[in-house]
Amino acid sequence: MKIKVGDCFPQINFFMMSDKGPTSVKSTELFNNKKILLVSVPGAFTPTCSEQHLPGYIKLKNEIISKGIDKIYFVSVNDPFVMQEWAKSFNEDDIGFIADSYGDFLNDIDAIIDLTSIGLGKRLSRFSMVIDNGLVNLIFDEEGGGLDKSKAENVLKFL
Repeated sequence: MKIKVGDCFPQINFFMMSDKGPTSVKSTELFNNKKILLVSVPGAFTPTCSEQHLPGYIKLKNEIISKGIDKIYFVSVNDPFVMQEWAKSFNEDDIGFIADSYGDFLNDIDAIIDLTSIGLGKRLSRFSMVIDNGLVNLIFDEEGGGLDKSKAENVLKFL
């Protein structure tokens, strides 16, 4: 992963669902003048992401917000329709879901996990990061696999 603590978050266009359908949104609009917890997952609806990673953040979201986080976002190399349906499947309105549809973020920060052997292609690796007014403050990088450093319970300890 190229991005490090202290770096400015890259200017990336993500996609989110709005009332008008899929909408491009700049990272600066999402992350500047706010303290954000960004959680990166290899794929919406994948077993570890759906059964362990996202549920932990849903369970602890109020505690995380109480530590000064303005918003939690989940990002994946999926399209915005898939991200919206993933949120709906958990009846989740408080956490934001953003799509790195073209892999721009994945490539910019070199956070690639190659899952072509199981039919998923190149995906974002699993990590969480705290972004404060556009600057990266903390990174919990799983370094390609597992779910230990970036899970909600662990991140909460450092906030």
